[in-house]
Amino acid sequence: MRFLLRAISLLALIVAVISAVIDAIRSLAASEVIITPLGSAWYSFSPDTLNLAQALIQRNVHPYIWDPIVQWILLQPTWGVFLALSLILYLVAWRRPRPAGRFAAR
Repeated sequence: MRFLLRAISLLALIVAVISAVIDAIRSLAASEVIITPLGSAWYSFSPDTLNLAQALIQRNVHPYIWDPIVQWILLQPTWGVFLALSLILYLVAWRRPRPAGRFAAR
């Protein structure tokens, strides 16, 4: 389980770096700061899955989950959301190292 969480964390980190590089290149080309929100990146990548996610959350979970919470997440920068997701998954999979030395439990 830990391996799977760390692998997904690594994939989220890769997506975060790629989206940050894309935003940096677009910002340099336009000579102004351009930050792509997660919602527009998701819509340009796959609009059907975005609409499906909205329908599933509003019908099966609760409509108020979509409106204030998920919409706020979709307005955040893509690289920031994936960086936070990567950090959370890594921390969930992290295990404290065993103490070594004289007082280590055997």
